[in-house]
Amino acid sequence: MTLTLEDRAAGCLVGAAVGDALGGPVEGWSPDRIVERHGGRVHGIVGPWHEDWRTARPIAPYHKGDGHVTDDTLMTHALVRVYEAVRDHLDAYAIAEHLVPDLMTNPRWIPELEAEALPLQRIFLAEKWIVSRLHYGHVDPREAGSGNIVNCGAAMYMAPVGIVNAGNPAGAYAEALDVAGAHQSSYGREAAGVFAAAVAAACVPGATASSVVDTALALAKDGTRAAIEAVCETASRHRDFESALGPLRAAVAPYDSVGPDYRAPSLGARRPSRLHAIEELPIALGMLVVADGVYEGSVLGAVNYGRDCDSIATMAGALAGALSGVSAVPPAWAKEVAEASRLDLHAPATALAAVTREVFALDRARRRAHESAFLALADLR
Repeated sequence: MTLTLEDRAAGCLVGAAVGDALGGPVEGWSPDRIVERHGGRVHGIVGPWHEDWRTARPIAPYHKGDGHVTDDTLMTHALVRVYEAVRDHLDAYAIAEHLVPDLMTNPRWIPELEAEALPLQRIFLAEKWIVSRLHYGHVDPREAGSGNIVNCGAAMYMAPVGIVNAGNPAGAYAEALDVAGAHQSSYGREAAGVFAAAVAAACVPGATASSVVDTALALAKDGTRAAIEAVCETASRHRDFESALGPLRAAVAPYDSVGPDYRAPSLGARRPSRLHAIEELPIALGMLVVADGVYEGSVLGAVNYGRDCDSIATMAGALAGALSGVSAVPPAWAKEVAEASRLDLHAPATALAAVTREVFALDRARRRAHESAFLALADLR
């Protein structure tokens, strides 16, 4: 069956949101602690780690669990709204002119707060950096990411860039690097570009988990490329996430600057480097390989990996959903997440697909104008 653009966009964004919601309640913990807390591996939506989540440290005051999406999804949907406003390719200036005002001025339902609030009040410090630098500091948007902690903050919401550039991974990579320049530098920015490219590659008819990884490796640079190669080579030797959990962590450890204790990062954590990589993207790609692109296996592997597993599952869910379409996302999970988070998970995908068609028409007109100008310039008529 040939999947439509709309189907792949829905698979990507709904799949990402569901992965985010499944990973949220076990974020920050190890696979062994997850088993201890839940009496086994997580195989669906679970409740908060702490029953007293309003005051429990270090979670408070966020209600992670019960189908609530986190800031990964909030930022992804915010970027979709920027595309809806611009209706063309984005750059770092679009982040300053559209995303920042949206985060600062438009109250929305925040599932983890169980209240309507400004998104700015929920996003992490690395995302608040965007507002500080662009709105208050008036920094050049293309350079505003310099100095921020280097993490997965920009990569986690770059799936829309991949959809707008569906079938054109190199274009997605370049656009995401420009957009992410307002937020991140170094390997955090690189991961944003590679993740967007992987999503674009997943939209190619006939794409597989292997072809997505091959595309990521063809574009990735420095430690990001090395980490993806090491993790995916290890993943290729496993057919279930249970056996892969330890080996994938061992494979990414030399490149991950956070260190073995996720809640107590090393002194070298999150600093710019050409040798390191964020952990989340290589592991998401690795779980995609382990599950051979199947949505449930990819996402559950990411969830049970622990550590920053909401972001890992967001990325794995986006990639698996783009590969196989929205029907691959278990409908019961999608329904529960939508209801618990008070979100229409399909509406952003519908809007983004419409924008994508408009952008392609603009690209085609620009390409034809370029061809005409070059033919005349080079006297090749």
